[in-house]
Amino acid sequence: MKISIIKVGLLSLLLSLYGCGAYNFSGADIGTAQSFQVNFFQNYADSSPGSTIEPGLDRDFTLALQDLINNLTSLSLTGSNGDLLYEGEIVEYRVTPMTATADQLTAQNRLTMSVNVRFYNTTKEDADFEKRFSFFFDFDAAASLTSIQAAAHEEIFERITQDIFNASLGNW
Repeated sequence: MKISIIKVGLLSLLLSLYGCGAYNFSGADIGTAQSFQVNFFQNYADSSPGSTIEPGLDRDFTLALQDLINNLTSLSLTGSNGDLLYEGEIVEYRVTPMTATADQLTAQNRLTMSVNVRFYNTTKEDADFEKRFSFFFDFDAAASLTSIQAAAHEEIFERITQDIFNASLGNW
């Protein structure tokens, strides 16, 4: 009796998972896509007025986006001819003062990063888009950019890559 209840329970679980089709536990709708490609995100923020030059930012962001998609889907990462293609550029990376003290000194700064993304889905062309994604990290003005950079990049990259993922594959 116990064995048949366990078998029925396992069979029900398998059938319910099978019925989900191309969805997975992240909620991604990959459709019939088998692979994805993330082209190198050039850092064009360096050339805009007021921007901060950050070597390696482009490489680190590109890898963060690849890692997120790789970890949340069953898609294979490829260097060319991916069913899903992500490309774009970093268009803003700047530190701006946010709040002041009573003596008119900066009390808090904000690091803002913006990325322009073009997404192409060869298996579902009506899903293609071009969109700008942005996020920020606030920090004490007494702290240097280099002292907060690791934490700032982790938070900013996590938010922007998740927003890109949700816009391209999220079916909410």
